[in-house]
Amino acid sequence: MTAVFSHGRLRLYLLKLLDDGPRHGYELIRLLEDRFLGLYAPSAGTIYPRLQRLEVEGLVTHTAAGGRKVYEITDAGRAELRQRAGELATLESDITASVEDLSALAGEIQTEVRGSVRDLKRELREATRQTRQSRAARWEPPPARPATNGTPQPAESPLLAEFDQRLAAFTVEVGALVRAGRLSDSKLRTAIRVLDGALDGLRRLLR
Repeated sequence: MTAVFSHGRLRLYLLKLLDDGPRHGYELIRLLEDRFLGLYAPSAGTIYPRLQRLEVEGLVTHTAAGGRKVYEITDAGRAELRQRAGELATLESDITASVEDLSALAGEIQTEVRGSVRDLKRELREATRQTRQSRAARWEPPPARPATNGTPQPAESPLLAEFDQRLAAFTVEVGALVRAGRLSDSKLRTAIRVLDGALDGLRRLLR
């Protein structure tokens, strides 16, 4: 939950939203998400327990409609809103300030991510280019192998050289992606399983 809703303030804001009209839980989540410009959205596990608590306290009630509970503020709920009007005004100001901070942070993160992605792509292109140049410089077509009957055997296919180049580039790129992504242990284990699966597939192909 965003810090602006600490100390029971989300409860107050739910009453404010319900004062505008009856809503079901999903609508309340979407209204909160819209209020925060999509930068924050409470989970169902955050909203529904508070609605149930408000109902126990007699501040809201609900009716069933289309398989959903539609919540509506009671007179007692409106009375609490009137009593806490000053607190609600402060909360609205805090939400506005929080949205501005979140928007600025999101802009900074987006700029940083774009820069990081550009740097990573450039590094991968350079690593791939150097790997290809290195492989091409080292590779020489193998000499024809004489057969027992004296007829030369054809040299190995150039596709083998291309395979070597692709394999080297693959190793460099995967290594760079994994390190740049700072993967968790769980994701690293998944990546290892993917590599093992690819290796098993090649083994079956080459048998």
